Formats: sequence, C-alpha cells, structure tokens
Amino acid sequence: MPLMTLNDVDYSVGGPLLLDGVELAIERGERVALIGRNGAGKSTLMRLIDGEIRPDDGEIRREQGVRVTRLEQEVPAGADGSVFDVVAGGLGEAGAALAEYHRLLHAEDYDALADVQARIEALDGWRIDQRVTEVLERLQLDGDAEFTRLSGGMKRRVLLARAVVSAPDILLLDEPTNHLDIAAIDWLEGFLKQWPGAIVFVTHDRRFLRALATRIVEIDRGKVTSWPGDWHNYVRRREERLNAEAQEQARFDKLLAQEETWIRQGIKARRTRDEGRVRRLEAMRNERAQRRDLTGNVRMAAAQANASGKKVIELKDVSFAFGERRLIDGFSTTIFRGDRVGLIGANGTGKTTLLKLLLGELQPQSGEVKAGTQLQIAYFDQYRATLREDWNALENVAEGQDFVEINGTRKHVIGYLQDFLFTPERARAPITRLSGGERNRLLLAKLFAQPSNLLVMDEPTNDLDVETLELLEELLAEYPGTLLLVSHDRDFLDNVVTSTLVMEGDGHVGEYIGGYEDWLRQRPQPGTALPATTLAPKAATTAAPADATATRRKLSYKDQRELEQLPGRIEQLEAEIARLTSEMQGATFYQRDAAAIAAHGEQLRTAQEALDAAYQRWTELDA
Repeated sequence: MPLMTLNDVDYSVGGPLLLDGVELAIERGERVALIGRNGAGKSTLMRLIDGEIRPDDGEIRREQGVRVTRLEQEVPAGADGSVFDVVAGGLGEAGAALAEYHRLLHAEDYDALADVQARIEALDGWRIDQRVTEVLERLQLDGDAEFTRLSGGMKRRVLLARAVVSAPDILLLDEPTNHLDIAAIDWLEGFLKQWPGAIVFVTHDRRFLRALATRIVEIDRGKVTSWPGDWHNYVRRREERLNAEAQEQARFDKLLAQEETWIRQGIKARRTRDEGRVRRLEAMRNERAQRRDLTGNVRMAAAQANASGKKVIELKDVSFAFGERRLIDGFSTTIFRGDRVGLIGANGTGKTTLLKLLLGELQPQSGEVKAGTQLQIAYFDQYRATLREDWNALENVAEGQDFVEINGTRKHVIGYLQDFLFTPERARAPITRLSGGERNRLLLAKLFAQPSNLLVMDEPTNDLDVETLELLEELLAEYPGTLLLVSHDRDFLDNVVTSTLVMEGDGHVGEYIGGYEDWLRQRPQPGTALPATTLAPKAATTAAPADATATRRKLSYKDQRELEQLPGRIEQLEAEIARLTSEMQGATFYQRDAAAIAAHGEQLRTAQEALDAAYQRWTELDA
C-alpha cells in the first residue's frame, strides 16, 4: 500500500493551474526525483506532500502514522544555538526540552535542571536524546559546535540531521547538493542510498540524480507524469512523447486553419453551412485557447570584447596563508587565451582565495602574479551580491539604459530579458519576488550583457533547470575568451573545462588536463577532495593493461549467440516497460485494489531490473 496518494489534486497561484489533476503515489523505499522547469511547481508539490499547504481541489491520502519531513533550500529563520539545539529542534516539544536541558547543563544551572528533567521524562525524552546522539555520530557532527559559525556545506549537513532525526517515512529534499563540495555530495549519495524510507528530491546535479533516482516524476505545464527507471530511460521516453505531441498539435492546427477558412467563405457558403460544423469549430477554438504550449528555452549569447593578449595570467612561485594555515604553497602556472580552467576542491581549501589571487583582488604573500593585456572581466558571484535588492530585474540589467548591445546588435532591455524567460510583468516585479532559479537567470543576463574576454563563474549551476544548464554548457564551450570556473557539478566540469586546478591540501595545487573524470584518472593517489571509498573503481580502471586488445578473449559460440539475441531481448523489455508505464498513468489505475497495484509495481520493477541486466551483459560481451 502506498505511503501517500494524491488523487486529482489541483493547485493554483493565479492564472493557469500550477498543478492540474495530479495523480501520484509514493511507495515505501523508493527514491523519486522531481524534475521540471524553474517555476513549474516542484517546491509547491513538495509543500503539498508535506502538508504545509492544502490543495484547491482533489484529495491527499496518507497511510496512518506516516511521518514526513522536509529539507528546504535555505536555512530556516531562527536556526541558531548549538548543533545539538538545531537537530533536536526537529523533534517538537521533546526536542526543545532536550535542547534546553543541554544548555542548562553547560551553564551548570542545576536549580533549573530539575524542572526540565521532569518535562523530558513526561515526554519520553531520554529515548529521543539517544536518537539525536546517534544521528550526530552517524553524520559526523559536533553537537557542541555553534551552528551560525559553520560553513554552508556543514550547515546543510546539520539541517539534514534535523530532517532525519524523527525517522520520517517520507524524506523531502529540495536541492540538497547546493553549497556542498564534491566530497560532501559523494557522502550524501551514499547516505541516501542506505536510507530505508521513501525519498522525494529536487536537484540540478545530473550525476547525483542518475546515481540516486529509482523513479522520475516530471512536472510540465501543470501535468505530472511518472517515469519508472533511470534518467536515460526518461530522456528517451520524453523525446518520444514530445514528438508525438508536436505531430498531434500540428494535425489539429491544420484542421483548425481549414475550418477557419471555411467559416470565412462568401455569403452563399454561410447560408448553407452546417450548424453542427460551426459548433465543432467553436469547440476547437476553445481547445486551442486552453492549450499550454511548452515553455521555450533561454536564448543566451555572451557579449564579446576584443581579444586579450595571448598570455592571460601568469603565477610564479605564489604562496598564501591565513595564520598558520597554508592554503597555497609555491604554486606556478600560466593561463593562456582560450583556456577553460576548472577549480576543484573541498569547501575551505582555498578555491576562492586562488581565484582572488588570479584576478589580482588579493596580493600573494610571496611570489608574483602577472595579468595579461587588454583584459575585460565579467564575474558571476554565487551569492548574487551584484544584484541590487532595491531594484527590479529590468533595472538590474539596464542600469538606466533602454538598450543593451550584444556583439553589435542592439536590443531593448525588455526583449533581452525575454530571451532569459522573463515576461515584461516579471521583469518589472520586485527582485525579492524572484525564485532562486530566476535570480540565477537574471545574473546570467546581467553578466552576458557585459563585453568580456575573461569570464569568471563561481557556482553558476545552482537552482538552474536541466534545459538551461545544458544551454549554458553549450555557450561556455563556444565562448572564444578565457574561462575560470568554480563548480561542484561533476558533469558540468566534464562538459565545459579543458583543464583543472585542484586544491589537494597542505598548500599544494595540482594541475591536470581535462575535466573531473580526467582528474580522477590522472592523480597519482587519492587526494583530499573525495573520500577514498569513491575511488576504488577508478583505481581498478587505471590499473588495466594499456593494450586492451591484447587481453580481449574470443567469444564462445554460446556467448556469440547471446550477443546476437540481446538487442531483440532489450527491445522486448523496453516495450513491456512502456506498456506497464502507460497503464500506471491511466486515470483509473489507482482505483484498483492495493494488491493489484503492488503486483503491477513489482512486475514493472522486475522488467526494469531485467533490462538493466541485459544492458550490462551486452556491454560485457561487446567488450
């Protein structure tokens, strides 16, 4: 039986329904990825599941006793005190009493302790105290540390502890990888894979999504569709659906155009026209008016300045330390025009310091930094400090001008912002009303309006939907100038950069050719940026013989026959999964009894496992 079921749920914030007739069931133990464009309603659906808001129409059913907790994108207001206080705050009245008990104990206020102890015993709080301690140990957190002094990544870990301490049946995670470094993201993947309850999560990190999701739920123009299986299965099926939708809409529009031509014919035709045909035309007009077209893609173009000198930045034997803590020790490198350099490292290892040294915002304590000639720098700040809160989107980009010029073409600011999916009304709205994804798009619009030949981007991927992320990758790959990129998005690094600078600890900065995966292959031994457990498969890869063809064995007759039959087997399994998925998306599916729904889900899981095994076997035999 599902932990929670949404039946024909509607929700609106004005205008067309944000969520329209949602049918969704959440099963025990599954990991559901919510995807969709910025503003599609992902966070709203999470709030409905959490019970924070109620639907305008429809029904949400919870199995009796089901607990739901949510990890939000931002640190909640009032989250202060020790780490223990913040984590215990996720346990309601008993947690608050425990937090007070620990504060009084540290303050040695023994007179007040007796009253608090009595409250804790009445609430069965000592058992809860043990649970908080276990969660802190499991997540490697210091309960006595001051929450407000922690790094952004550690704060996210504390808030995750707060969310899981109540052992929820459904754990909701909204952008859990934001502000986490690569090591923390890998740790979080492993932690969540072992989580026994159901997980519903939203993320922009495609590798994290592929590693974690057992089902993908898409929100598109108010409609929610479920896609069992992995990310690649979803992408393929979605393209098929969109192609079919485009063909059907083209057929409908052609028929509507023919009917519109007929209705506008001369007087003789109007005297003899069929009244039933007129009514059908009216119905077609209404249907076309209600159609919600697919949201367009961002159209990005970066304003380019004149080319810089060939040598952009040169570092010679540069060192920098904060007190006794040495971040950079005797580092030398040269960045040339056209290089796309990624900076990798755990939070606090000195990536931002190195970036500031490269840009001349910090002076080295020893060594020399030389900037090249004719540099024009555009800087993307992950904290969006360059956006003025007292201005709207239009004013932030225009800065008093009516037009922007992009590579010789003048555009009105309103038209330019429409390229970044801002309607004229949204462009004039106060910036405080913009979502995280909209703010990131606005910062990109502001950045690309500035002519540059050196682009510096610090975590540009946060809160962007997948479509915008892929377009940004394409733009950066074609950018003719020089790029310095700080990112914890492993796929983004692989797709964009041509070399990496890695903060390896103890002041050492490693320099490698290629992206993140290339660094994993090239480094001589595990560094500090990732836990050793994530490196075992890569170590095995690097130890493989250089001449792979020398070790290839000839397939036996049986294996050769199996290899020939596998494509047909895979095609059958994909057809079976498509049939089962289509049945699940039917309007009457969840009207069946619980046993039939569970059997259908088990059949689908079995087919998906067989498909995965067939692909794996094909890869083995083909190699």
